[in-house]
Amino acid sequence: MKKILFLTGTRADFGKIKSLIQILEDRQDFEVFVFVTGMHLQEEYGYTLIEIERCNFKNIHTFQNHTHETTMDLTLAKTIEGLSKYCKEVNPDMIIVHGDRVETLAGAIVGSLNNILVSHIEGGEISGTVDELIRHSVSKLSHIHFVSNKQAQKRLIQMGEIEESIFTIGSPDIDIMFSDQLPNLGMVKDYYKIDFEKYAVVMFHPVTTEFKQMKNYTENFVNTLLQDYHNYVVIFPNNDLGSQFIIDAYQKLKENTRFRIFPSIRFEYFLTLLKNSQFIIGNSSAGIREAPYYGIPIINIGTRQQNRAIHADIVNTDYSENSIKDALSIIDSHKVQIVEDDFGNGNSNELFLECLQKENIWKLNHQKQFRDVQ
Repeated sequence: MKKILFLTGTRADFGKIKSLIQILEDRQDFEVFVFVTGMHLQEEYGYTLIEIERCNFKNIHTFQNHTHETTMDLTLAKTIEGLSKYCKEVNPDMIIVHGDRVETLAGAIVGSLNNILVSHIEGGEISGTVDELIRHSVSKLSHIHFVSNKQAQKRLIQMGEIEESIFTIGSPDIDIMFSDQLPNLGMVKDYYKIDFEKYAVVMFHPVTTEFKQMKNYTENFVNTLLQDYHNYVVIFPNNDLGSQFIIDAYQKLKENTRFRIFPSIRFEYFLTLLKNSQFIIGNSSAGIREAPYYGIPIINIGTRQQNRAIHADIVNTDYSENSIKDALSIIDSHKVQIVEDDFGNGNSNELFLECLQKENIWKLNHQKQFRDVQ
């Protein structure tokens, strides 16, 4: 039996790895552990540990990594300390991390420095800002890569990763997006007391490298939404540096009946809301990754997603009120071509399991190698 430790720090990365945890959870050849930290344990962001506990995983361990200073370096240090201690108790054969968060980097550091295989979900992608630095650092610390597409595989090979360590499985959240287990819209609206017939989704996150400008950017965004006529379901940002500017600005929306504001929304419920929305506006990767699969129009604001695999029919704007207003003025008539296969076909969990069941993946050298591009 192989011990597999998954690390999750945000509602977003849990949505990405949930189907992977579930497919291993009831198997006799794997024992699964879930290390929960970060935003999941912060009440301000909805205390999303509850959503993980609803899955009834056998082994859930929580660790509070939040510091009053809220700087990424101290959060990284604290997470390393907590995860290292837990790994000594569990002695996992593999640590699985996702994406580009500081918790992800902590998992890769702990694994690589303790001779534990590290698997990275969705490495090799580009996004800009400090997130990209973290993602590529995690890739270099990881032994195994489960990537979304061939472009990501190519980038990892450019970074010197050996081809035998890279497995293309698609994006695991697509598994859930097209699951027949998604709740219906009526159920979701009742659960969250949303009485709009039509609505758009707002997800706006801080850009840490633009911290000094974020307060101004957020005020522009909120002022523009107040001048608009659409109804909006607004979801809090992640907890990166600058998030408080956004949360504070959202106070202006609270008394306006066109807005319903939530610290967090359950992933499956969020997908149902997104699938039935008029459009999504902000700078979330949900507008780049999930929305095109549903054919939902996207207004992407600013630089946070500027290097992602942007589809031509996404409406991109800068942070100015005029630019956002212009985008809103055309979005109702904007047509989007539904994406079919950029990030897999909804069977990432099955491909993931097949990889872990092969003996050769467990024989990969713990001593990282650099492969020159020929």
